[in-house]
Amino acid sequence: MSGDFGVTDVPSNQPTATVIPFPPRQAAAPATRQIPLLATTPRSEQERLARALGSLNAALAEQRAALKNWRGAMSELKASTLALEDGLQRYRGNLRSLSNSVTTLHQKARSLESWADTASDGTQGLGT
Repeated sequence: MSGDFGVTDVPSNQPTATVIPFPPRQAAAPATRQIPLLATTPRSEQERLARALGSLNAALAEQRAALKNWRGAMSELKASTLALEDGLQRYRGNLRSLSNSVTTLHQKARSLESWADTASDGTQGLGT
């Protein structure tokens, strides 16, 4: 098959490449018992794992402390808002009392104004 692309015919009975076989797989031994991970890992991996666990424990301790502080702050905030609510209730009561006093004084002022108007009308006719 020679032709336009410069490819020559190769007889099919001759290999054109060398095939390199994969190494054969070894049969796995049946697992009869579980071996702990730390017992089979090299020393440096055990140390690395121990450092990672130590870092994780330290981070968890920091989170516990932060959560404890947050809960304390929420407790203080609750106490402050309850005190504020009590103060607002007292203020509302004082305003209600003041409103009642002002209403009473306003009624007395109107009554005195009416009496004064009546009294002045009666005295004008007497003086002339």
